[in-house]
Amino acid sequence: MPTNEQRRAAAKRKLERQLQRRAQQARRRRIMMIVGGSVAALVVLTVAVATVVMTNREHAHKAASAQSSTTTSAASALAGVPPLPAFKPTANLGANCQYPPSPDPASKPVKPPRSGKVPTDPATVSVSMVTNQGNVGLLLANNESPCTVNSFASLISQKFFDDTKCHRLTTSATLGVLQCGDPKGDGTGGPGYQFANEYPTDQYQPDDPALHQPVVYPRGTLAMANSGPNTNGSQFFMVYKDSQLPPEYTVFGTIQQDGLATLDKIAKAGVAGGGDDGPPATEVIIKSVRLD
Repeated sequence: MPTNEQRRAAAKRKLERQLQRRAQQARRRRIMMIVGGSVAALVVLTVAVATVVMTNREHAHKAASAQSSTTTSAASALAGVPPLPAFKPTANLGANCQYPPSPDPASKPVKPPRSGKVPTDPATVSVSMVTNQGNVGLLLANNESPCTVNSFASLISQKFFDDTKCHRLTTSATLGVLQCGDPKGDGTGGPGYQFANEYPTDQYQPDDPALHQPVVYPRGTLAMANSGPNTNGSQFFMVYKDSQLPPEYTVFGTIQQDGLATLDKIAKAGVAGGGDDGPPATEVIIKSVRLD
């Protein structure tokens, strides 16, 4: 029979084994908790990442959808609208340019341009316009609208446009233009004289209903603003996206790439106070205009 000392030793060994097993179990439990926590954290992180990715994709999809919708809307609005008519020189092109006084006096001291016959050569005239928002290079179509170019060049030489404000920006689906050329800065000013429409108006008979139907003035078009037939003065507009207008606004040039980049920046800032027609949110000042 085991002695008391042997029984105590056996009990002690049993107790040590029990303590060792408990320690091992506790250690395993701690390891499982750490691993489990890491797994839980990984799951949470994965869900979070998935959520961010899905959200970003959703935002990107919504932004793309909105842009696509705007582009589609503009394209739909212009669908079926014919382009500007092909230019065909009229028999009296540039033969008798006249600049009679307008009902309103000049907003800035200026002399009318020379009247009578004006040359259509050179075909184009390069112009550099400097604004506080960037440069705007222009190429005037002297071979298509010589009376208009004659007036514009005269105003440039007299520094009529220097230090004037571009007073109107439109950003609608069918019209995207920046309008300038008024020293008063409110759309009511002019040079004190007026003159007749040229291309594309001169491509139609006066009684042709198509003269009053819209056509597409493409991005990059430089044209005259007016208050009715043959009331051109100094105000002009620059088309930064394909726009819908009747062919009653004289086209007299195109806008170079630097100018389109400047116009895009101005248009992106939008119209002051919101809306799609009014003063540009970013003030646009023409610092100088020069013939190259």
